[in-house]
Amino acid sequence: MLDVSLIFKIAAVGILMIIIDKILKSSGKDDFAVITNLAGIIIILMMVINLISKLFTAVKTMFQL
Repeated sequence: MLDVSLIFKIAAVGILMIIIDKILKSSGKDDFAVITNLAGIIIILMMVINLISKLFTAVKTMFQL
């Protein structure tokens, strides 16, 4: 079952990335802003990949005899 805390974690990472992006862009460090955005996307993708892995494991055990 999908845990609601994971949705809150993804939202928190997104909000944090927006704040860091605004701070870095206002200080003129656009390169670092892009790097931190990519890091945030990778973190969120790792969370989603973990969920997909659990889904495939559950489907595999369900269809095993």
